[in-house]
Amino acid sequence: MSIELLLVEDNPGDVQLTQIALEDSKISVNLNVVSDGVEAMAFLRKQENYTQVPTPDIILLDLNLPRKDGREVLAEIKADQILKRIPVVVLTTSGAEEDILKAYNLSANCYITKPVDFDQFVKIVHSIENFWFTVVKLPPE
Repeated sequence: MSIELLLVEDNPGDVQLTQIALEDSKISVNLNVVSDGVEAMAFLRKQENYTQVPTPDIILLDLNLPRKDGREVLAEIKADQILKRIPVVVLTTSGAEEDILKAYNLSANCYITKPVDFDQFVKIVHSIENFWFTVVKLPPE
C-alpha cells in the first residue's frame, strides 16, 4: 500500500528536506508537491493540469503561501463535503498563537512549527509519518 501525500510548500529548501526525510521511509509514500494555494486547490479539485492526480491521504500545508495563503486553503478544504475528510497537518514556521488558534478553528487536524535545524526537521517529518501513516486509520477514499 502506498500513501498519497500532498505537500503544499513554496520553499524549495523545505520541499527538499521533506523529500530527504521521506527517502528512508518504511512505508511507500508518493509525494506530490504544489507551491501555492491556488495550485493546491486545483490539485485537490483535479482541475487544470491536475485532472489525473491521486486524491491525497494526507496534506502537509504551509500557512505562508503566495497567491492564496494556507489559512484560505484550509478553510476551503474543510468547507468542501468531500475534501474535508482529508487530514490536514499544518507545517509552518509560524508559532504565533493567533495562527495556531485560527488553524484549529478552521479544523486543522494538527499544527506543527517547523524547526530550523535539519536533524529536527527530519525528526518532525518522521514523527508525522509514523503517527499519520502507521498509527492513525485514514478515511477511505
